[in-house]
Amino acid sequence: QVQLVESGGALVQPGGSLTLSCAVSGRTIRMRAMAWYRQAPGKQREWVAQITYSGLISYADFVKGRFTISRDNSKDTLYLQMNVLKPEDTAVYYCNFVTDLASWGQGTQVTVSS
Repeated sequence: QVQLVESGGALVQPGGSLTLSCAVSGRTIRMRAMAWYRQAPGKQREWVAQITYSGLISYADFVKGRFTISRDNSKDTLYLQMNVLKPEDTAVYYCNFVTDLASWGQGTQVTVSS
């Protein structure tokens, strides 16, 4: 019913920047909070940041001051601006809702390496 398509992942050097996008389509409900999650190989999926429809934002401690989450409600798109990337940021990044999660999309690979 709801499709989530992440894009923008790439190979980037430590200290670099990258912007991820998440396009939401299909039948959905307005005003739902959305979030970015990530999963590194062999590790649990973890919550990265979230934003409500009206723009209230929360971040995980490990990305505070480096990442910025935003959304364009008119385009049904979620963004994650990532700055000062570190090797430990390497993971597949996914978008989804904060509650009543939809099926996971393919995610987008972010690799931070020299």
